[in-house]
Amino acid sequence: MPLRFYNTLTQELEEFHPLDGKTARIYTCGPTVYNFAHIGNFRAFTFEDILRRWLRYRGWGLKHAMNVTDVDDKIIANAAKQGKTIEEYTANYTKAFFEDAASLRLETPEYVVKATAHIPAMVSAIEELAAKGCTYSSEGSTYFQIAAFPGYGKLSHNDFSGIRSGARVDVDEYEKGDARDFVLWKAHKENEPYWDSPFGKGRPGWHIECSAMAMQYLGETLDIHAGGVDLIFPHHENEIAQSESITAKPFSRFWLHSEHLHIESQKMSKSLGNFYTLRDLLDMGHSPEAIRYLLASVPYRKKLNFTFEGLKAAAKSIERLRDFEARVSGTKLPAGRVEEAAERSREAIRQFEEGMDDDLNTAEALAAVFEYVRAMNTALDEGRFEEENRWDAARVLEVFDCVFDVLKPSGAESVRQGAESGEAAALTEAEIEAYVDERAQAKKARNFARADEIRGMLLDKGIVLEDTKERVRWKRK
Repeated sequence: MPLRFYNTLTQELEEFHPLDGKTARIYTCGPTVYNFAHIGNFRAFTFEDILRRWLRYRGWGLKHAMNVTDVDDKIIANAAKQGKTIEEYTANYTKAFFEDAASLRLETPEYVVKATAHIPAMVSAIEELAAKGCTYSSEGSTYFQIAAFPGYGKLSHNDFSGIRSGARVDVDEYEKGDARDFVLWKAHKENEPYWDSPFGKGRPGWHIECSAMAMQYLGETLDIHAGGVDLIFPHHENEIAQSESITAKPFSRFWLHSEHLHIESQKMSKSLGNFYTLRDLLDMGHSPEAIRYLLASVPYRKKLNFTFEGLKAAAKSIERLRDFEARVSGTKLPAGRVEEAAERSREAIRQFEEGMDDDLNTAEALAAVFEYVRAMNTALDEGRFEEENRWDAARVLEVFDCVFDVLKPSGAESVRQGAESGEAAALTEAEIEAYVDERAQAKKARNFARADEIRGMLLDKGIVLEDTKERVRWKRK
């Protein structure tokens, strides 16, 4: 099956390959650094990370640009309240975003581009639009005239034929369906940051930022533009109008949009008390791997109902995979290869690939892996799994983890585990192994009271023992 994506522009599943046949040129809308990113933001960023990884798995190079919006209405207002420059205000939140992204193992794009570092490119883009008759000035600001772009509405599939001529909006965000001429360059207001330009002192509008930076780093036509569904209109619609008015070429061949995240079936809202940043969840003791797994587990075009039970289930799913990995690597096996098990390994990879090729259907891909783990655990129990099958299983897990990246525990998780289990943090691995050996000797001597005492003591310290046919395994709760 070829790799296919659902293209918001055409509303169809389409086979994907890069325009040049080698490198996928991707632009994604990054953070607006006015506060800490919340878990809904990271749903989109995790989808984009999965997209990157799968394109690479399929053999293509990557040129991925992500913007950092470090000037907009909210930033200016919040910085003024705190008596800071926008540079001072945004520095901490920019740093925090990339720390959070690293916690979730999100790869850093090839180009991370700050809006304030690209003002000249934005000014040049506005000049080109003006030369093509797409702009007008009003009260010192410069606006894009959407009537000058006949294709306006083709991404959001809205009919804007009845828009009021001359209706304008100069704020960065406005209501869905409220189609108005939008601001490209905002006239300077007292006590606001500004840049000099041929249009007077001011600052760029939000929409022109992405058009100018995307084309500067990736060229006139992108392979993929991605973001959350909330950006389809007006932001991405406006990007198309600006960019295609300049170049007369398609701005992006594919548009991919991830659906909203709800918390316990409700829209996330501070007023409802269900608004969580990634840091809130980590402070509660949830591992970044469990959060990443849950964010990635639901296909990106479906709404994700983020629940704390779901987060616990994600942690258990990861534990199941890690237990299987430990069992395969730690079990003494007879020489040889059972062909049935080898075939199941090949089939699991094939099904995983088919799921991912089907518009990044992560649910189908995960189902293939867990069915394989179930079958191989049975094969191990029944002696139908031999030495060379160990490497087949390792390959299945390798393919899985090159996309999901959750098998290796993070340092942050280890710290939280230690905090949650109290004295368990004081036990080294060597000490735990010594207790395991002592318990084994106690059982051999039929001193079951001592064996139970050791198990209970370790459990109190957050160490769980699991007796298997081959050996005793342990893990921290």
